[in-house]
Amino acid sequence: MNQAPDGSSATVSAHIVETGIGQVVFSNPSRRHALSAELLGALEARLDELAAQRLPVILLGSGIGQAVWSAGHDLGELAHDRDPLAYGKPLERVLRSVRAYPGVVIAMISGSVWGGAVDLAMSCDLVVADRSARFAMTPANIGLPYTTSGLLRFFHNLPIHVLKEMFFCARPLEAERAAHFGVVNRLVEQDQLQATALEMARGIAAKAPLAVRAVKEQLRILEDLQPLPVQALEQIAELRRQACASEDFSEGLSAFASRRQPLFRGA
Repeated sequence: MNQAPDGSSATVSAHIVETGIGQVVFSNPSRRHALSAELLGALEARLDELAAQRLPVILLGSGIGQAVWSAGHDLGELAHDRDPLAYGKPLERVLRSVRAYPGVVIAMISGSVWGGAVDLAMSCDLVVADRSARFAMTPANIGLPYTTSGLLRFFHNLPIHVLKEMFFCARPLEAERAAHFGVVNRLVEQDQLQATALEMARGIAAKAPLAVRAVKEQLRILEDLQPLPVQALEQIAELRRQACASEDFSEGLSAFASRRQPLFRGA
């Protein structure tokens, strides 16, 4: 199964590796595997198809031995979308599909991971990475405010000061530190990435699928169980609205397109 939007080099393929194990590979080489809306739509469709087959485990990745696993959002699309992280947008739909998948999703990471692609990796149940992996949250570079739901995924996985460093400084978290903080389950040499992920998948596929599925869903519910007062939610929504509508966001996108440093004014 695969999909390639017209005029695009983006593809998403899915196949059965062996009994109980599937693999999804997304590719957008001309854009450093950026998560365009079309690619995300195809990825959501492939996940839905595999979910209907009730495969206990799927491997998710963009290839091995490359410099970039994914550059995150396709920033060229943001000029027409002031809030790509809103609830109904393509990335958020895919993240929900990964978290709700009725089985275990293992991310296979080779190369650097940027922005929304880090959120995709964090939404997977397990992460296997080689030593070239780096995780950089870069929304502050262009003036894009992150969502509460997105921050919670990091909040549950990282010490608060490391989380702040990632979002405030937008500097990559190297593979060794990511493994130290538990973001990566297995850190291996590049030539062992596929074999290690497949070994984990086989172990999971041999377990009782209904029990694994039940535990995953319970953990998802517990992670989402974050009661917040209405006033706090309204305040957060207003702060995000202001940032998305700001001149700084426009300046960030313009600077990125022109390959120059942005000049933010806080307005």
